[in-house]
Amino acid sequence: MSSQIRLRILPSIRCLFDKRVQVKVEGLSPHRNIELRSKLVDDRGVVFKALAKYRADPSGQVDVSRSASLGGSYTGVEPMGWLWSMAPETPHSKLLKKNVLTPTLVELEALSAETGEVLVRETHERGYMMEGMMRVPLKEGRIRGVLFIPPGKGPFPGIVDLYTLGGGLCEPRASMLANKGFVVLALAFYGYQDLPKEIKHLDLEYFEEAVTYLRSHPEVRGPGVGIVSLSQSGTLAMAMSSFLPDISATVCINSCNANTVFPLHYKDLVIPPLMPILSNVAITDSGLLDIRDCTPDPSLEENHASVIPIQRATGHFLFAFSEADRNWNSAFFGRQAAAHLKSHGKDNFKVVSYAKAGHFLEYPHLPYCPTTMHAAVGSVVRFGGEPKAHADAQLDLWEQMEHFFKKHLSPKSNL
Repeated sequence: MSSQIRLRILPSIRCLFDKRVQVKVEGLSPHRNIELRSKLVDDRGVVFKALAKYRADPSGQVDVSRSASLGGSYTGVEPMGWLWSMAPETPHSKLLKKNVLTPTLVELEALSAETGEVLVRETHERGYMMEGMMRVPLKEGRIRGVLFIPPGKGPFPGIVDLYTLGGGLCEPRASMLANKGFVVLALAFYGYQDLPKEIKHLDLEYFEEAVTYLRSHPEVRGPGVGIVSLSQSGTLAMAMSSFLPDISATVCINSCNANTVFPLHYKDLVIPPLMPILSNVAITDSGLLDIRDCTPDPSLEENHASVIPIQRATGHFLFAFSEADRNWNSAFFGRQAAAHLKSHGKDNFKVVSYAKAGHFLEYPHLPYCPTTMHAAVGSVVRFGGEPKAHADAQLDLWEQMEHFFKKHLSPKSNL
């Protein structure tokens, strides 16, 4: 490696995962062709990689925030393309981060395009918790999860984070939302610690207990709390907003407006799940399952019992959906949910849509996941979308969510 060539990551070699950085390679010969390679290993041990081809400018510099990639994992000017375009070496793997107390390490290398020689290498740290953040494992009554409390003088607005189907606990989104000034409860509901490994129905009273706990926490400012959900947990979020008091703001990402997979119980009420139309499963040329059209239309009369009565909700909704989602027809369901509220004289909702994004809309710069194992199906399925459009959607939605929660959980906010 040449001592004259430098790889700089600005403003710092360490940052939070959702932050943008500037990557520069300096000290090259004018117009020299290089390859920029990036690599990380997730908490499962799966290797993710990306590669882009650049040509130095007349001063011998490649500034990834200004220079266009000429080929590889992405093309054009993409400041964070080296991260969001990463693909797993193990097919159909979704990046896994279990331990948010440690950063994700990304190795960046600049190589000679002619010889393959490594010219310079640097390791970049992308963390999940800002300095002073408290991570509190929660075992309170039946509730299991982790509470994230931001530094500074509270109390703060509170949010329940429901991840998608699959069991266990997912903490990255919750920890990074907490960095924005919220107390966030990452809530598990099966397959975690002493919770049932499998479930036959969803008990809304468990989630009611979690909301009651969060509202009563001394670091949480009421009167209401928020919910963020994704995919099947959107059903739970809508039901919580419909039946439980003091839910002020609910984000439903690529969700269905009717109950699916499991019966949903609340006291003496049972909301049955929609029954999938198995004959609508398609098989792609590569042998993958496409299940987009397996979930029935909730508006049909025979499915009305499964529709979540969101007209009962007193809080606000943000319905976000991807037009290219192949898990199910999120755009159809999201528009149907909005129309349902409107038909009841409600205007307590906002709709945002993303034309070419896929199913897993999460936090900025997370590598795109087009295919992976589906917890309910038990097979690898398509999740849809295109990498760049998906990356752009995650960035936009992250900003939309912060604005939405601050507006509806902080009445005095100017947002």
